[in-house]
Amino acid sequence: MILILGGTTEGRAAVRVADEANQPYFYSTKGTLQEVICAHGTRLTGAMDVAAMRQFCAANGIRLLIDAAHPFASALHQTIAETAARLQLPVIRLERRYPPRDPSLHWCENYADAIRQMEADGVDRLLALSGVNTIRPLKPFWEKHPCWFRILDRKESLRIVEREGFPKENLIFFHEELGTSFNEELMQVETWQCRVSTHQTTAMLTKESGFTGGFVEKVEAAKEKGIPVYVVKRPALPETFYFTYGEEGLRKLIERLLPDFFPLKSGYTTGCCATAAAKAALLTLLTGEKPTEIEIALPSGEWITLPIEESEMSESEGFASVRKESGDDPDVTNHALICATVSLHQEENPTERIRFRAGEGVGIVTLPGLGLPIGDPAINATPRRMIQEVLLPLLPSPDTVATVTISVPGGAELAKRTFNPKLGIEGGISIIGTSGIVRPFSSDAFIASIRKEANVAKAIGCETLVINSGAKSERILRDRFPELPPQAFVHYGNFIGETLHIANEIGFKQVVMGIMLGKAVKLAEGSLDTHSKKVVMNRDFLKQLAMEAGCSTKILEAIDRLTLARELWEILPAACQPRFCQVVLDRCAAVCAPHLLQSHLTLLLIREDGAIMP
Repeated sequence: MILILGGTTEGRAAVRVADEANQPYFYSTKGTLQEVICAHGTRLTGAMDVAAMRQFCAANGIRLLIDAAHPFASALHQTIAETAARLQLPVIRLERRYPPRDPSLHWCENYADAIRQMEADGVDRLLALSGVNTIRPLKPFWEKHPCWFRILDRKESLRIVEREGFPKENLIFFHEELGTSFNEELMQVETWQCRVSTHQTTAMLTKESGFTGGFVEKVEAAKEKGIPVYVVKRPALPETFYFTYGEEGLRKLIERLLPDFFPLKSGYTTGCCATAAAKAALLTLLTGEKPTEIEIALPSGEWITLPIEESEMSESEGFASVRKESGDDPDVTNHALICATVSLHQEENPTERIRFRAGEGVGIVTLPGLGLPIGDPAINATPRRMIQEVLLPLLPSPDTVATVTISVPGGAELAKRTFNPKLGIEGGISIIGTSGIVRPFSSDAFIASIRKEANVAKAIGCETLVINSGAKSERILRDRFPELPPQAFVHYGNFIGETLHIANEIGFKQVVMGIMLGKAVKLAEGSLDTHSKKVVMNRDFLKQLAMEAGCSTKILEAIDRLTLARELWEILPAACQPRFCQVVLDRCAAVCAPHLLQSHLTLLLIREDGAIMP
């Protein structure tokens, strides 16, 4: 059992990760104001001291603590540390990212130090962006100098203001709404410039709250107005904690420290491993040091750390390898070595600063339709972008070009167990992955997860269930239905039929299915399980659909040369696409209808560029 201590953005992230396990857990906050839905967790409120937390952990079989509280919740961090030490429990700290400390700012050890520095510097007017709970420690300053505090418009906050005797006319309110991003909505630089100008402050005070706390936006606004910034440093956290910085990192640590919590373990894509290997190879070449682990950014923006199996260098090249771990996914590349060799040379006005080569075991593209030029190494667009983003900042000069060779020993044999030969990829495997993460595949576990998520959606009052194949289509559909809560969106993966049965059984009034073309043509042909191991693209069926849509003979001939269904977007004229899409959707609706008798079904066909057809 896990106990999460939250109340922040990080707390919500920890809940999302814990809910993926479909296991019970506890989520504790000091107050009752944070709105968060725990699909499988029990919500607790009220502060706990060491004795209370120790008693709770012992009584409920807690085996892991997750500290997802605010970085300035010093008392809680200490309580967690003491409880963990007494019960010998591991603690994961879901930490924020912080920018490097800017020497042009005034760094303060605590609020007393901030007052001392501001008094010494002659500050006589202050805008405090440090929160309502800092009114009390800053009282010695605002009793002598005009100050404005920015606080949440809550009764609880106003009670603190009244208790401390702070003048209400000097309050700046903002409203925190569920689902509203602090950075996007509240911390726009223009807003702060306006407020700073209106109140004619001569200094601004804030906490070192990190990227998610709007710290950068606050500082940039003050700098633009030439206003000095005083920053109270974040308190130090216990060194005994395990630190991680995002949802994927949190899941991997939970899998490591509490192996039985998730029924199936996640893994990393070949693209993710190649990125880590390439970065390690370049660093080895540049520094002569051999890293044992490497931090890289996922496409989501989260940074994760991967272990390096081996690294070495010569005068002209750096080399590194990463052992591919697929978790519990039955991936043919599981435990394979993903290797990268990086060499550098100078070139005047280079058109490409990162160039890719296929080494041993990495395939070469021989057919169109994969989004890569014929003759190129089979390194997909997302892994290329990931590698470019981590290597470019490390290159010594603007005229430096890096050649990155990715290799997979034994990859040619592994490729025979994949669809690569049929897709026209010869000589090895593909370096792939759109998220960097491999989600474990298990029919029973996946379907059980769909049922539980759908039950949660119904339990919170959703009458519409939006089912989608994965993260990309879900992002598009959330934009289409912004009024629906996150729980209304459920991934069906490949299990369209099972998902429809579940939705029908639970009794949603409406089911919206977002589907991309590759799965849509399989569904249109009658396949309610669209996994590539069970059904592949049928060109004859595609030609039949095209004929029904009135497409030309030229289009029918082009279909015979298709490698992937998504290439249809490239060969179908714009005028023909709406008719073709409607034929596909009508066929899909006919296949789905017998399985969804209690609900109205809306089908949305999603293009690769995010447009919804027809």
